[in-house]
Amino acid sequence: MKKISILFISIFFLGNLFLNDLPIIEYKSINHPVIASEGMVVSQRGIASEVGAEILRSGGNAVDAAVATGLALAVVLPRAGNIGGGGFMVVYLKDKDKSLTIDYREKAPSAAHRDLFLDEEGNYDRKKAQFSLLSAGVPGSVAGFHYALTNYGTISWQDALKPAIKLAEEGFIIPHDLANTLASKRYRERLSADPAASKVFFKEDGSLYKAGELLVQKDLASTLRQLSEFGPDAFYKGKIAKLIAEEMERNGGLITLEDLANYNIVEREPLVGSYKEFEIVSMPPSSSGGTHLIQMLNMLEEFPIKEMGFGSSESIHILAEVMKRAYADRSKYLGDSDFYEVPSSLTSKQYAKSLNMNISSDKITPSSEVSPGDPYPYESPDTTHFSVMDSYGNAVANTYTLNFSYGSGKMIPGTGMLINNEMDDFSSKPGTPNGYGLLGSEANAIEGNKRPLSSMTPTIIFKNNEPFVVFGSPGGSRIITTVLQVAINVMDHDMNIAQAVHSPRIHHQWLPEVLMIESGFGPDTEKNLVQKGYKLYPSSTMGSIQAIMKEGDYFYGSADPRRPSAGVATP
Repeated sequence: MKKISILFISIFFLGNLFLNDLPIIEYKSINHPVIASEGMVVSQRGIASEVGAEILRSGGNAVDAAVATGLALAVVLPRAGNIGGGGFMVVYLKDKDKSLTIDYREKAPSAAHRDLFLDEEGNYDRKKAQFSLLSAGVPGSVAGFHYALTNYGTISWQDALKPAIKLAEEGFIIPHDLANTLASKRYRERLSADPAASKVFFKEDGSLYKAGELLVQKDLASTLRQLSEFGPDAFYKGKIAKLIAEEMERNGGLITLEDLANYNIVEREPLVGSYKEFEIVSMPPSSSGGTHLIQMLNMLEEFPIKEMGFGSSESIHILAEVMKRAYADRSKYLGDSDFYEVPSSLTSKQYAKSLNMNISSDKITPSSEVSPGDPYPYESPDTTHFSVMDSYGNAVANTYTLNFSYGSGKMIPGTGMLINNEMDDFSSKPGTPNGYGLLGSEANAIEGNKRPLSSMTPTIIFKNNEPFVVFGSPGGSRIITTVLQVAINVMDHDMNIAQAVHSPRIHHQWLPEVLMIESGFGPDTEKNLVQKGYKLYPSSTMGSIQAIMKEGDYFYGSADPRRPSAGVATP
């Protein structure tokens, strides 16, 4: 057991290195959100939020603005914004009073198999799984955005692409955090080792771009123009598809022209739960986010979280106990629902009651004594998120990713497009943690055309049958717990959206047996947690919530200060 624990902790910390790709930043609590009356866009890049706000200003709806924002982020946030990855979108349509989700997660190439990332001795090969073209799944972002726009938007695909094309063609001013990540040893070595990526992100002599300089991406502009002229067919059947398939064949990847042509998005029924007087609408599998968000809220509903107070050792203890049980279940029961029947009872109130029976208010349950529950009798990274609400009453929560920052660090020559390394989100070897320290089982084993399990949790909270909060976060394994805590801050602790987003966070994922904790909690709280038996692991930042709250006639927005250059924009 000792060897296993060391393995868990070392891989977990390794995963956190990828998550904490930015330098440690100090942030101050800001109690007042941005306020507007005609709609709002919040994303991890202020310039991309402005793109979406301009769409709203000209009469477009939330879906129009979301697609334009997502395409702009593919240019100005290269470590996570993408057309070479995939993600999830949760949409509320006011005129139909309907919520829906769009699953545009990447899919495994048809030739993928369960032993893809094992070496000759049957051990997990991290380089193959994370930093080779074998790690690339068939990208879904282009198909997902086009589907959302043509089915639920009002502007043309060409108009949605115009701002992104301009930003790539004419360039944008490099912000400090982009300059800093490109200068860091990890990303400089990784990106400079790939000729196509090196050409884009470094100067001709190999020197670094500095903050305030202009970054022009001509190949990416050309790719976006192809998408504008020929639509998704350019990506999945045309010139771009050919460039992707040729690079895969040259350098050992699996994605073929047939894989690209056969890619499909899936519109799924959202997961719907309740917490006191609120309704929660979130993403179903192949995301684990919605399932475990609702599961944890069901469990927390039985505890006096509000009375315990924000940041108390009592409330943190209950949160940690609930998180452990949800992540234990994640390791066994979650996978692509097109391939595996995920038990619907995971989100039932009755199942939550059964899990709560073993939670003590004053004693820690060791992770070694927590195992996946038995839901059946009851039957019921780097990533980025953006949120949009419009004056018509529509709302969009969108989270998408390349997996690690800059994906595998490999760019498809001639496209200006970084490719994802999402295949590592599969369980390469059941019982062996992935890059974020997460365990998996047969439910998430590698299989051709299957979607890897994700933690992305785009979510809408409803109050009085109207969208109240639209939000989500990056953060790998910490996405779900980040979203959970912001939800609790709003629903239990009556915080405004800025307070809810800026407050410090914790994270426990069952294994390893550590409680991650941001700075900002009181010294007595930390002392009490240590006395209770917790092993505290200080974390610089967790997640990056981009959120909008609607109350009455006004929108209140907050861009998480944990990631520099995020911004709120209004029409």
